[in-house]
Amino acid sequence: MNQKSYPEKDSPPRALSEHQSKKLLAQYHIPVTREILAKNRDKAVAAAETIGFPVVLKACGPELMHKTEAGGVALNLATAGDVAAAYDRVMTSLAPAAAKNLEGVLIGEMLSGQRELMLGLSRDPQFGPCVMIGFGGVMAEIVRDTAFRVAPFDRAEAEDMTDELKSRPMLDAFRGEAPADMETLWQCVLALGKIGVEHPEISEIDINPVKIGPRGQVTAVDALVVF
Repeated sequence: MNQKSYPEKDSPPRALSEHQSKKLLAQYHIPVTREILAKNRDKAVAAAETIGFPVVLKACGPELMHKTEAGGVALNLATAGDVAAAYDRVMTSLAPAAAKNLEGVLIGEMLSGQRELMLGLSRDPQFGPCVMIGFGGVMAEIVRDTAFRVAPFDRAEAEDMTDELKSRPMLDAFRGEAPADMETLWQCVLALGKIGVEHPEISEIDINPVKIGPRGQVTAVDALVVF
């Protein structure tokens, strides 16, 4: 898969929006949340009714690398009224620079599950594309439990990466939740390595969190691709 998967522009974007980032990941068979890009309040409400409540609403645009800090995220929206109010609140809170290139809002499924990982790709000047897996979510910067490999690498190396994590036991049966789907998780790690090899124009990918659902399903909840 060597075709560029981002919109062609006279001046290439510094980063992809979350929506475009997830489209790229999905092309490499990385599971992503079900979501719809909506351009206005009424379409946001209609999208939520299509997805099914509860939903998440997130402002979406290439300038929004830190949506939560910018006030661009609303969680656990249970009704059409909640979605409409959240849309107005998010649109009001965004800085002018962020709102200028806004693609719309993403309406996505609200996933359950107690376990969160993060996946990433970075491009080292000496070694090239490096893939990371680690403990994810809002505590990732504090816990700092990660493993790295230089791409390309094989399935055995992907398995070794998860085994290196101090938090590895949470991928087994955990507090009434099923073991993580390790086959899918390893395929996600390998897919990031493949993206790094096939797309030298990409300098960084950040997928955080990767939610492990109650039945063990693996889903990328948020993603950012940087050039």
